[in-house]
Amino acid sequence: MGSTNKHIIAKTLPVTILFVTVYSVIGFSNYIPLDSVFNNTTIWWAISGTILILFFLSGYYFYDRNNNKNMIFIFLYIAWNIISLIRGSFVAEIYWDWKALIGNSMVLLLPIVTFPATNLSISQSLMSFYTKYTIPIFIIFAFIIRTDAWGFYLMGVTLLIIFIPIISSKHKALLFIITAIVLIADLGARSNVIKFSVPILLILIYYFREFISTKTLSFFKNILFITPIILFILGVTGLFNVFKMKDYLKKEVTTTGVDIYGDRSEVSLTDDTRTFLFEEVLSSAIKNDYWLYGRTPTRGNDSYTFGLIEFELTGRYERLTNEIGLANVFTWSGIIGVILYLALFYHASSIAISKSNNIFVKILGIYIAFRWLYSWIEDYQNFSLNFLLLWVMIGLCLSNSFRDMSNKEIKIWVRGIFDTRYVRYQKKLLKKSLYEKSKNSSPTNMLQ
Repeated sequence: MGSTNKHIIAKTLPVTILFVTVYSVIGFSNYIPLDSVFNNTTIWWAISGTILILFFLSGYYFYDRNNNKNMIFIFLYIAWNIISLIRGSFVAEIYWDWKALIGNSMVLLLPIVTFPATNLSISQSLMSFYTKYTIPIFIIFAFIIRTDAWGFYLMGVTLLIIFIPIISSKHKALLFIITAIVLIADLGARSNVIKFSVPILLILIYYFREFISTKTLSFFKNILFITPIILFILGVTGLFNVFKMKDYLKKEVTTTGVDIYGDRSEVSLTDDTRTFLFEEVLSSAIKNDYWLYGRTPTRGNDSYTFGLIEFELTGRYERLTNEIGLANVFTWSGIIGVILYLALFYHASSIAISKSNNIFVKILGIYIAFRWLYSWIEDYQNFSLNFLLLWVMIGLCLSNSFRDMSNKEIKIWVRGIFDTRYVRYQKKLLKKSLYEKSKNSSPTNMLQ
């Protein structure tokens, strides 16, 4: 019975990435009637809950317990999120509180993805389904969703870009074409431009790997982790605000983008859209004294800008979520949640760089450090492909198996995402390796 369940889950789990991808863009439809039909909260809660259960069961069946030491901060972060959710159930007073609690619980439990993601077959099958089925369906969605949401749908490419040096020429071309489409479609979608551009820059590490030491990568990683904290302190003290670009740039920088109504218009790339959010989040935490433990995922921060809209529904000048990912962590789970969030990112990035046998995990470690930095700017938590992939990448960084692989073994694994022949070759090499170990091991060692 156990083997049957494992087989069913292994076959079903990859399909979840299609549903998560669709959910990521369903709110960006060009057609309002279509949006109202498919963006049904109850239906998507049921789908999201099913996806979480499948990942939980996948972790139960496929997670390698030898990774437990690496997963300590993931355990702690999920545990603290569960405590925050339980606290939220006692805080909830009205319908909108319970709705917020249920919706946010889906998001805050998504880190369980890291457990099955440490299994290379599971991660490979997820990305394989994405490339073979989800990406081709984009041809349909390109006509349905706004151009600024194209990057949300194609976000999986940002992980594959890291492995471009060892991907076949045909698939390299495909990934570069997709990246170009996202970048050209809407330069005003700054987040998409950044998330697709950074992996391209990071692959330079592969080509200059002979000249870049592990110490250099660790130093660069530390800079990425420390920089936002320093800039935050400078901003709070009034010495320098990095978001007020008009104070230190001589001219206005604009481009053409898509507004919230789907119309193309001129968009400023230097407008400060973050300072007032930090001010609202911090002042709300101090005023209501929840800075240490958080206000729970049931509530948001006091806001007299966007909160005006929420007041019509809830009777409160509160905003449940912000564009700034770390601001949400702080509001929902306090300083304790932020420290745990920092710890898990730093740990995953550190062991990826310092304890891996291949250059690609090291590059992935730098990318995780970048995502920490970017969580101070955007990268907000939602049940989306972007957030799902983040936990997949962290899972790969924490995986002993993935870090132990050589560059050649990584090449076979990555090409297996696009071509099943490499999967068969990979299994053949594994059987050969196990056979050689059995010849050189005593029965006692083999049992261990």
